[in-house]
Amino acid sequence: MLDILYRDEHLVAIHKPSGLLVHRSQLDRHETRFAVQLLRDQIGRHVHPVHRLDKGTSGALVFALDRETAGRLSRTFGTREVMKRYLAVVRGFMPAEEGIIDHPLSRQPDDAEGAPAEASDTARAAITRFCQLATTELPHRVDRYPTSRYALVALEPETGRRHQLRRHLKHVAHPIIGDATHGKGRHNRLFAEHYGCARLLLACTRLRFTHPWHDATVDIHCPPSEDFGALITALGWAEAANQACV
Repeated sequence: MLDILYRDEHLVAIHKPSGLLVHRSQLDRHETRFAVQLLRDQIGRHVHPVHRLDKGTSGALVFALDRETAGRLSRTFGTREVMKRYLAVVRGFMPAEEGIIDHPLSRQPDDAEGAPAEASDTARAAITRFCQLATTELPHRVDRYPTSRYALVALEPETGRRHQLRRHLKHVAHPIIGDATHGKGRHNRLFAEHYGCARLLLACTRLRFTHPWHDATVDIHCPPSEDFGALITALGWAEAANQACV
């Protein structure tokens, strides 16, 4: 059963677990379970995704319950009118306690609707705000260093480019742990071997936007999943994470 965070007559929000696709994908043809299908079966009606989370990312995910609401919400999520907050564990200490990553990103193929679109070399504006919440230095050698540093970071993307957070954190040399594409395998394996956590350590913990049918604010909170939360506790970051999720 999917954990339902919010529901009214027009929309529903769930806590998507890591490893679950939102919908069928050309890149994961072998997968047979999708959030769209599971939610449809759970609530007994069709649902329409209005934004996305990567397969490895957990957290708040919104669906519309009819096509007109889907159109309105999709337009809202395509602007900067939605506040999105994520928690991530990254390699190293960030260069500042808070700041902005302003780095244009080229368009990547989108396989959501079937055949992948062509990638583009034209970079589009991409902005991510970050706040370093907590740090740790572990007594494990990775590469040439005798210890390894990691940070818990809150991220708020102001734009919605494909894989923006993962690509931005790689750009500033602080890739997200568990990212097989943009991270480093040695650090990913350290967390899998010592903490039993092999997932992408990225979670959407809050979404705030104006309801598509009236002026009320929809404010959806989604604490980290059990596996992510256990890791945060093991690293002594529970209090910092709790404050960030309020």
